[in-house]
Amino acid sequence: MNALTGTLPGGYWDAAGVLHRTYDLVPLTGREEELLVHASDRPQAELVTEVLTRGVHRIGDIESVSAEVARGLLVGDRQLLLLRLRQATFGDLVRAALICPWADCGQRVTMEFSLAEVPVVESTAKGPVYTMRLSDAATTDTNGGAPISFRLPTGADQEQLSRWLAVDEARALTMLLDRCVGAEITLSLSSLARAEIESEMRRAAPGVEQVLEAGCAECGRTFLVPFDVARYFFGELRTDRELLYREVHYLAYHYHWSEAEIMSMTREQRRTYLEVLGDEIERSNGDA
Repeated sequence: MNALTGTLPGGYWDAAGVLHRTYDLVPLTGREEELLVHASDRPQAELVTEVLTRGVHRIGDIESVSAEVARGLLVGDRQLLLLRLRQATFGDLVRAALICPWADCGQRVTMEFSLAEVPVVESTAKGPVYTMRLSDAATTDTNGGAPISFRLPTGADQEQLSRWLAVDEARALTMLLDRCVGAEITLSLSSLARAEIESEMRRAAPGVEQVLEAGCAECGRTFLVPFDVARYFFGELRTDRELLYREVHYLAYHYHWSEAEIMSMTREQRRTYLEVLGDEIERSNGDA
């Protein structure tokens, strides 16, 4: 696969106040598959950060994408980069096996779509700080109708809150507002004010569409399918440990390549060589 170049729907603000939006990325290799084999107990947000540092080679004028930069990216930009990494690593076409959710059908459905056609929402205002006013109904004596300023969630927020989400989602959302708005301000907010801020944050945020439409060939009806980019991508990239090392063994044994050389290949490259090798072995056996 070739390297991909594109533009983030949001962008990364560096410490000097410069916005960086273009990016270069390359396909992931056996090293990333090995990472996921040994990282099943790590929070997904941390894995996203590590995969981005390995696959994204440039963001704007930043030539080395460190973990700090990857954590500082907006959630929507991280989604977009994972989507493009999937394209670079496995190609544009996606197939998924689903079950039609209609009660009188329930047939198995094969969903097929192009990643290039997945809608991406670009933020109209690039921040990094946004300001809004609460409605009269959400205004209290404490906040006095003053403008509310906030920033959008980043990978760092995801990493900090990932463990809380699993045990107390409400607490995690409060902690997110504390981080993006300010703990002192959050304390003075009514539930309506919080809802209005959360709604404005969603409106301002860039990102990848996370609900896709699928059709059932059996009953002819359509239904909506959740599309979690990270979960889907890691599900594809994660391979069986035994299978991965067996592939390395076969290629090393027959081609005399080192483990480092083989693990630097993409899965597609490894399996192309294995297919060629299988054809050669079959041909040799036929000639014997």
